[in-house]
Amino acid sequence: MLVKKLKEGILGVLFPDICSVCGLKLSDHEHAVCTSCLNEKFEEAWSRKSFSSSGVLLPEGITIQHALWNFDKGGHLQELLHQLKYNRLTGVGVDLGRQLGKSLLRNSLFTERIKSEKVTLIPVPLHAKKRRMRGYNQAFHIAKGVSEVTGLHIIKQDAVLRNKNTSTQTGFSIEKRRKNIEGAFDVVSISAIEDAVCVIVDDVFTTGATTFELAANLKKAGSKEIIIATVAQA
Repeated sequence: MLVKKLKEGILGVLFPDICSVCGLKLSDHEHAVCTSCLNEKFEEAWSRKSFSSSGVLLPEGITIQHALWNFDKGGHLQELLHQLKYNRLTGVGVDLGRQLGKSLLRNSLFTERIKSEKVTLIPVPLHAKKRRMRGYNQAFHIAKGVSEVTGLHIIKQDAVLRNKNTSTQTGFSIEKRRKNIEGAFDVVSISAIEDAVCVIVDDVFTTGATTFELAANLKKAGSKEIIIATVAQA
């Protein structure tokens, strides 16, 4: 017991529990980001009466595109997502996922659709090479937070794969993004997708090229309907 307390004390000094945004100490019930920052620092994107928070025309099979916050280039949210994606702060992803989950449950368009017996969360998969380099998939940790709040099941990691190691899409035109991501995904477990309401989870929705490509594969595999849920929209 003494050793455990000593270890916790040392870790507390070396890695203090402070908010990733404001730098203030986190309370016991807070994780990577304090409640105040989560509630006040970001601009809400989704609308209770809109099927698409970005206003983009959704392809057949996709019924809702829900983004929690508007992307703030150079701001706190961009920094948080960067920390999650490249600096192994997976706790940030879970925190953001919890907030995304709460906003989804406030969206009646969403809650009506998850009354189905078969609903599954699908984090946008990373290519195996990129996942090995990074050590994790940031979308999975966001999905973990969503799952905690909504109670929805996360699909097994190998059920849907990314078989094309695409280059970053930053700066690409819409058409180039589509070409870059074309044929990138493969549904391995048809039974996990067939007749299911599939909720695709990712960090940022920009043009929709990635999530739309994944959705097309899920639709071919027999998905009942598809919902896109992201932390941000650019």
